Amino acid sequence: MKILGIEHVAIVTESLEEAKPFWRDVLGISHHSTEIVESEGVKTDIYETGRGKIELLERVGEDSAITRFLEKRGEGIHHICLEVEDISVAIRELRRRGIRLINENPRIGAEGYSVVFIHPESTGGVLVELCQRS
Repeated sequence: MKILGIEHVAIVTESLEEAKPFWRDVLGISHHSTEIVESEGVKTDIYETGRGKIELLERVGEDSAITRFLEKRGEGIHHICLEVEDISVAIRELRRRGIRLINENPRIGAEGYSVVFIHPESTGGVLVELCQRS
């Protein structure tokens, strides 16, 4: 598997409207895009640093993928995402090594990327997302 770099750091927030001024106005990071990822029940607000992104996440509905996280831990860093050259190769290698995946097959995430999540029990407690550009 070839890692191309850190694609983004995802931060869960109760409100994008309350969180975005820090990233946009205080730090002056350029806003890249906003979208709803229906399959995860999240709204994303993405900021481009030039060497990776900050992805703010807000839940859309109670069955959102981040609802449990917010209830247990509150706002904060949710996961890191590493861009890979070939997500299929990465998944095969992870399976071969006995790494626990949250989703066994890639699905479409924000910005149309193919994504797979690695369970924190296999990474020392950090939720890791691997992505490949479409």
